[in-house]
Amino acid sequence: MQGLSNVNKTNASFLNNRLVSLDVLRGFDMFWIIGADDIVHGMAKMTKTSFWENFSFQLSHPQWNGFTMYDLIFPLFIFLAGVSTPFSIGKALEEGNSKEKLLIRVFQRGIILIILGIIYNNGLTLKPLEEIRFSSVLGRIGITYIFANIIYLYVKPRWFLSWFTGLLLSYYFLLKFFSAPNFEAGDLTMEGNFASYIDRLLLPGKLSLKIHDTVGFFNNIPAISNSLAGIMVGIFIKRNEFSGIKKTLYLAGLGLLSLLLAQLWNVDFPINKNLWSSSFVLQTVGLSLLLFSLFYYIIDVLGYQKWSVFFRVIGVNAILIYMSVKFIDWNFTARKFFEWTYQWVGDSWSMLMIPISILIIKWLFLRILYHYKIFLRI
Repeated sequence: MQGLSNVNKTNASFLNNRLVSLDVLRGFDMFWIIGADDIVHGMAKMTKTSFWENFSFQLSHPQWNGFTMYDLIFPLFIFLAGVSTPFSIGKALEEGNSKEKLLIRVFQRGIILIILGIIYNNGLTLKPLEEIRFSSVLGRIGITYIFANIIYLYVKPRWFLSWFTGLLLSYYFLLKFFSAPNFEAGDLTMEGNFASYIDRLLLPGKLSLKIHDTVGFFNNIPAISNSLAGIMVGIFIKRNEFSGIKKTLYLAGLGLLSLLLAQLWNVDFPINKNLWSSSFVLQTVGLSLLLFSLFYYIIDVLGYQKWSVFFRVIGVNAILIYMSVKFIDWNFTARKFFEWTYQWVGDSWSMLMIPISILIIKWLFLRILYHYKIFLRI
């Protein structure tokens, strides 16, 4: 019992020392992929109104070029992981931990995320190498986390923006001046682009789209910039010479500037999540800055926090709930508790009640963990 008490005390400290808006925005981000998206799709099918159909469209990915709201979820998560770095790794540095010790911790966390990503893709069953998909969402988070934190630990902050820009320009020039064999230089089709060609050449196992992986290895290069942008924001938020309002305005202004640059670059290098194009990075960094500045202002500057518990419950255990779908049959669990509601509303409304009940069950599960201060900490 004493050991459990100590764990709870440690986890309580973990919760109290975090930037609240960071956890809330992460929870808001995850909310859309743990069930809210299916609710919107259900409303679109039921009502067939333009509002819900357009909303439903925004919660699906474009086939290649273009951008929807759904495309922001993944890069926003990477951005927020970057924001947390000055509050975690930075704090450990301030407490006297060596950079070498923290680098080991960074590699451990990153590798765990990569392994979890492989498990998410392939389960725990043994498969032939050629049937294993190695690239993953969690893998990208792990890789970008490692490289962005290496820069954070060993590069002076005044050079961070240069690294951010250099990564985007390097990726741009590689894709503009090179291509797959038998394609013209600068070909940006799925078959002909240089990034997908390198993945086909070097990545073991299978790719999600056979000739291209939606989270391939080569386009981790620009994705590091999403994390670096978050790190720069985290450093800025920790500074004491600016008021909360000034920080909010500054971040919002940078967000608008990033969106403008994204639209300009989109003319020559289309916004494309599959390629993680440099214009896509600027687009998602801009939106991430705007969202973070809004949440930061409402929650941490104005102090309105009570409403945010719903999302914070999700945000502090985001990796856990993401991985849970591979080990928990949420549909089966929801049916056991809510099947009577499906019968009550009838078949036509059940397509809506099913995702609602699944979301409720998932949130209640996370709320129990939150109450007992149980967090999956990587």
